[in-house]
Amino acid sequence: MLTSPSPEGSLDPRQTPDADPSSVPSAPPRDSRYMIMVISGLLALGLGIGAAALPVPYVVESAGPTFNTLGKDGDKPVITITGRESFPANGNLDLTTVVMTGGPKSPATIFDIFRAWLDPSKAIYPEELIYPKGTTAEQTVQQGEIAMETSQENAVAAALRQLDIPFEQRLTVAGLSDPSPSAGKIQEGDRLTSINGKPVTSMSVIQAELAAGAGAPAVVVVDRDGAAVTETVTPTKNQADRYVLGVLLASDFTFPFDVRISLENVGGPSAGMMFALGIVDNLEPGDLTGGKHVAGTGTITADGAVGPIGGIAQKMIGARQHGASMFLAPAANCADVVGHVPDGLQVVKVETLADATAAVERLGSGQDTTGLPTCTNN
Repeated sequence: MLTSPSPEGSLDPRQTPDADPSSVPSAPPRDSRYMIMVISGLLALGLGIGAAALPVPYVVESAGPTFNTLGKDGDKPVITITGRESFPANGNLDLTTVVMTGGPKSPATIFDIFRAWLDPSKAIYPEELIYPKGTTAEQTVQQGEIAMETSQENAVAAALRQLDIPFEQRLTVAGLSDPSPSAGKIQEGDRLTSINGKPVTSMSVIQAELAAGAGAPAVVVVDRDGAAVTETVTPTKNQADRYVLGVLLASDFTFPFDVRISLENVGGPSAGMMFALGIVDNLEPGDLTGGKHVAGTGTITADGAVGPIGGIAQKMIGARQHGASMFLAPAANCADVVGHVPDGLQVVKVETLADATAAVERLGSGQDTTGLPTCTNN
């Protein structure tokens, strides 16, 4: 069979192009290509993990351990009283805590946030909502320690005042608000001794006098470097609609016996109320709880007022997980309580140490507790 010649410039399909073999790059062996793919994948995975491990500006709040103020922390009693007869009590008066992941001490990662987002028992907050911008880890620890020390002193004072055990409290001016009706009259370092002729033995004396005066000028006597100075101050109302002198007061106590509180690795002011309850139970014969398991949270003032705290939803979860059947919650936290109460936990709202003591006594004596005040949507 004859074939006709191919047109010039075309390629006979039966022929092989005359190319220089050295000009065509050879494909890498199959094993080499596989290794390149593996290494590229590992590098991408490493970069992804590295990016995910970078800190993010959020804080995760979760239920922490509880501590029985009637029991021990390690081998030490949480509350030790010397110089006065005490009565070690049974039952549980648990203070509750939260664990914070994130912030200056332990920055959170995207993995931490993702896991918390999947867990309804945890809460996520922007970091700056919990820690002011620029706060260092050292400052966080120091602030927590100072707040804990202050709460312990206030707890002792509140417990002794409730039991009518006398002690000395000195109120010293730590600073003035801005603006302040006391500006130019009362100075930092002054010690308040009387108001309208009544000795200042506690913060409540000042508050009662100002409330009774309904804005009328108050005659205030202070001790300034050992000399008595008398000033007349016209109080103003604060955001809480209370009459105030516009001074920031620090308390200094002298107690008739020693109350030592030992609790490691816990900071902040929120254990104050439970410390006070534990002290009351130790100073009185019998068991306040009747052997029952009670938990709670709340700040405390020297006058026995219970104040709000953070993380109450997580603290209720922790309380129930550790066996509590009753939880004492500050009345000011009720908005955060409603809708977050674990099954099997009775939450009682309290405004004072006296409220908290009465609730525990009622439970401990076996009385019906259903009539105790609770948080509602109203």
